[in-house]
Amino acid sequence: MDKNKLFQAGSWLWLGLNLLAIGIFTLFGPAEKSLGVYVRVVYLHGVWVWTALAGFLGAGAAGLIALIWRRQAFYDWSRALGYTGLLFWLTYLPLSLWAMQTNWNGLFLAEPRWRLALAFAISGLVLQLGLVLVNRPALTALANVAFAGFLFGTLGAVENVMHPSSPIFDSDARAIQVFFLGLLLLTLLAGAQIAYHFYRRSIIRV
Repeated sequence: MDKNKLFQAGSWLWLGLNLLAIGIFTLFGPAEKSLGVYVRVVYLHGVWVWTALAGFLGAGAAGLIALIWRRQAFYDWSRALGYTGLLFWLTYLPLSLWAMQTNWNGLFLAEPRWRLALAFAISGLVLQLGLVLVNRPALTALANVAFAGFLFGTLGAVENVMHPSSPIFDSDARAIQVFFLGLLLLTLLAGAQIAYHFYRRSIIRV
């Protein structure tokens, strides 16, 4: 096995161990007075969507830098972070349904945040597939800038019905906030690991 393949195997191993750590860490999350242990699903759903948003924000930032400086590395990072954000966003949707079912005893699909998440999942998937077919780095960078701007602008204006605006940080439970930040760091690390894998695929043109 050459050094490149050995490095990739080691990177996948570390990613797998990190995902395992996220799962175990979540199982030991502090219970909440109203939701009990089911709040652990809310923790996981929360850090997953924050990591998705970090991916989209990073894709937009890298895309903007690429359009200004015209450096291939930033085009590649914009693409990689866009893929990462979309991956976490798509997998956040079933976590969101799970959180609804376990904590609300049903699926409230009319929730504006859920409908927004679904709309951006579909549009994001279609957008990234189209960009793969076109394969124009500058267009990918521009699309990621526009997508991130539109997403964050829309999130700031969306109405909350059953979904609280910030269930963790509006709480006065310090233990829950500390735990959530720790879980978020692990998940952001997983996002960075996945983005790096996408980036390496770009630069070696596999």
